Amino acid sequence: MDQYVIKGGIPLVGEVEIGGAKNAALGILAAAIMTDETVVIDNLPDVQDINVLLEAMSGIGAVVDRINSHKVAINGSMIGEVSVDYEYIKKIRASYYLLGALLGKYKKAEVPLPGGCNIGSRPIDLHLKGFRALGASVSIRHGSIIAVAERLHGSHIFLDTVSVGATINIMMAASMAEGYTIIENAAREPHVVDVANFLNSMGANIKGAGTDVIRIRGVEKLHKTDYSIIPDQIEAGTFMFAAAATKGDVMVKNVIPKHLEATTAKLEEIGCEVEEFDDAVRVVASKRLRTTNVKTLPYPGYPTDMQPQISVTLALAQGTSIVTESIFENRFKYVDELARMGANIKVEGNTAIISGVKSLMGARVSAPDLRAGAALVIAGLAAEGVTIVDDIVYIQRGYERFEEKLRGLGAEIERVSCEKEIQKFKLRVG
Repeated sequence: MDQYVIKGGIPLVGEVEIGGAKNAALGILAAAIMTDETVVIDNLPDVQDINVLLEAMSGIGAVVDRINSHKVAINGSMIGEVSVDYEYIKKIRASYYLLGALLGKYKKAEVPLPGGCNIGSRPIDLHLKGFRALGASVSIRHGSIIAVAERLHGSHIFLDTVSVGATINIMMAASMAEGYTIIENAAREPHVVDVANFLNSMGANIKGAGTDVIRIRGVEKLHKTDYSIIPDQIEAGTFMFAAAATKGDVMVKNVIPKHLEATTAKLEEIGCEVEEFDDAVRVVASKRLRTTNVKTLPYPGYPTDMQPQISVTLALAQGTSIVTESIFENRFKYVDELARMGANIKVEGNTAIISGVKSLMGARVSAPDLRAGAALVIAGLAAEGVTIVDDIVYIQRGYERFEEKLRGLGAEIERVSCEKEIQKFKLRVG
């Protein structure tokens, strides 16, 4: 089992290039099978979640041609199977996007209940409610969701809570339904907009993505397209907080600054200098950081996927901060690991009270999920001494060449697979 070994205390300095957005790519890849023509998708992140979804799509008969690590051609005309294998689904949650895609195109789909990070219950009842409103009969049998429709028809759907997954799934199915669909209380995240733009480039008729009301006029069929995925705002934010926590100076390139506004605002509040360019953001942290209060909210609020990263940074700030998690209930599982490094954090329900300490100490910690794993790497980069992060398979699900990019900023970090390699690293870095 691979681990990261890190010697901390080195400010990160330099430039880092951000890859394509994983969460947008997952929806876009699923939507690519909704036409019988070949779709080419560029700026694809080369991460575990993407590779698993592509395997699942191959498994039902889609022709997947990896042109290179960031570009893929997909042809869905040979799909003969609308039942997806559980082996793929248990690894990633976003495989449920195949439901909306298959239901839209073939009017039937069978997908096992999803897996992914254990950060709290993410019920799929809103997805099912949406499919039923479009005219599908939906049941759960033997651990799989089965959706079937004679025909899909437009509908007026109000989502009880803001859900990115349900918004994307319903949007895909409604794209090929007869008539007009309105989704109210829709998620506004940049990756929802990206999936809508992708579907529109294939001939769908979707308006209002990025607002809380999305209007869709169904079309009979979709056609081929060439499309490039937006940059990953969560990867960008992770490097921005890594710069802050290590007192560094980092230029984060290939980003859309508008998507980073909530993150940027918090970095400025805690005392960082943030400079925005057309497609880059520079973060400089030259002095000890101040505290702030944070509450995670749907976009354009502060993202839940950036909560562990800011918490690690605030653990080193002067004074007491309060972080409230309003999206997922299990999102503070990393706090016990941070405590091993000397952080002073008390969790009460969905709130963490963080009393800043002057420095963290290297320790052996374990990544409980994707974003918390990245946050523990940031803690290791900022800490004195050597930190070992176990279970980095979670991190590899969503960050491409993470250790390489950090090394490019001057970090002492290596991926290792045995105790001998850890000892070798310790000898090398002294």
